[in-house]
Amino acid sequence: MAETEKSLKAVSNRMSTVSGRSGQGDLSLGKVQPQAIGLEEAVLGAIMLDKDAFPTATEILRAESFYLESHQLIYTTMIEIYGQSQPIDLLTVHEALKKAGTLDKVGGITYLMELTNKIASAANLEFHARIIAQKFIQRELIRVSTTIIHDSYDETKDVFELLDMAEQSLYDITDKNLSSGYESLKMLAIQAQREIEAASQKGSEMTGVTTGYVELDKLTSGWQPSDLIIIAARPGMGKTAFTLSLAKNAAEAGRGVAVFSLEMASVQLVQRLISMDAEIPGSKLRNGQMEDYEWKKLHESVEKLADVPIFIDDTPGINIFELRAKCRRLKQKHDISMIVIDYLQLMSGAPGGGGGGGNREQEISAISRALKGLAKELSVPVIALSQLSRAVESRGGEKRPMLSDLRESGAIEQDADIVTFIYRPGYYGIEEGDMGVPSDLTEIIVAKHRNGSLDTVELKFVGQYVKFEDPGEGGFSNDLGNSFVADPFASGMVTRQSKMNDGGEGGGDAGAGFGTTGFRGYTVLEFKFVITNKIFSTVKVRIFFKLSCNLHTVLFFGIIVAS
Repeated sequence: MAETEKSLKAVSNRMSTVSGRSGQGDLSLGKVQPQAIGLEEAVLGAIMLDKDAFPTATEILRAESFYLESHQLIYTTMIEIYGQSQPIDLLTVHEALKKAGTLDKVGGITYLMELTNKIASAANLEFHARIIAQKFIQRELIRVSTTIIHDSYDETKDVFELLDMAEQSLYDITDKNLSSGYESLKMLAIQAQREIEAASQKGSEMTGVTTGYVELDKLTSGWQPSDLIIIAARPGMGKTAFTLSLAKNAAEAGRGVAVFSLEMASVQLVQRLISMDAEIPGSKLRNGQMEDYEWKKLHESVEKLADVPIFIDDTPGINIFELRAKCRRLKQKHDISMIVIDYLQLMSGAPGGGGGGGNREQEISAISRALKGLAKELSVPVIALSQLSRAVESRGGEKRPMLSDLRESGAIEQDADIVTFIYRPGYYGIEEGDMGVPSDLTEIIVAKHRNGSLDTVELKFVGQYVKFEDPGEGGFSNDLGNSFVADPFASGMVTRQSKMNDGGEGGGDAGAGFGTTGFRGYTVLEFKFVITNKIFSTVKVRIFFKLSCNLHTVLFFGIIVAS
């Protein structure tokens, strides 16, 4: 019995000891948010001692960076004083707090005096401020993580919205606290020199992502990193076809491309890519009625495209936060070099598709600014398609689009580094003079180019394969059945047969015709004679003439070409 009582007493003593330890250790075993109160006091004191200290602190710290509310009030007051171009010292801070009625909340004049006595100089201000900023980031991570954990237990929360919220919250912490500061011209000049030297060693004019089109590459040197490129046109002009061609050309050059299609399904885009690559009409791909040789081309194209680094996302109505999150993941995982968005007006500016309380123009403005920010953040070109307003259709004449035709927001024009328009005269049935405009002519009009010149690049539209290509040696065709023929005697010059020659060769001993075109600044007047003799069947006379700027001098020369 005595042994039993002794054992019970020993157990009771151990329990009391444990209980006592736990009672004494409640504070030590608990968790306190990261903070640096002493450094906060040192920074505030240094600002009041040194008039040059505040600009250094304000680049690193914000009012919420401080842990104590009293310190936040003091720092906010300092910001207001600085904004009024007044010196920040013990007296001005005291008067401002007193005027705002918050002096007692911060501890009165006594506490302000204590702050100035805690520090001798502002020599280590920047180091102290960065530690305070780090503590704030830790607190923010704790706050966001706690919210995520709490919401994750809530069955009513949509898991994908929760993911977007978590990713956006973490991005906001990074964006607000880890933004880069200024750099000296000396360092930037050295960096620019290195980039120029690296470009010269490549032995190529291409410094960005290739477009796949010779003249467009010459004009832009490829799509440049951090550029926002807007490609705009009226519906049916071929915006999607053109950007798919750009994506395909870039990917075949080894550059990863992310395509966000808000209009078409991903499978439809792939069918278009196959049609472009295999040169099989899209109608045949849709109904599957193909010849044996076309099936063979299909299989070869699929095998080829399987190795092309194009990543397609067809999420409808994607908002800018989702887009940014997905692009970051693609950049980390696949090192994408270009982003394509089809098209800008179908995006929403806020999660859930809401407009964020503003009108549509403000929402589009916010989206365009965010896309420019995304291009700079990931250092990749972002190509966004845009619709044009109906003002183009109501305009008389050639109906070429202008910058003022961009739909819904002038901010698109302001934010973009390059604005291009797609214009096909054949789309409107427009003919030029008596000889007609080629039906497959497409003009890529570079209407804005922040870092280069403006120009118009002519491409050939192949309707049955819905693709664009360089004119090449085949030239263009027109509605009259004629074709632009590359002249074998003058590299770079393009001429075409006149419709006045139709029937001339078979209707008598001789026929005649003429046509005009352009070559390297000269206007070319071509006469074509069809004669009957044993030497030549056709004689062409081309006269090259150019008016000088003062219109007093005419330069001309002629070439006789026999065929």
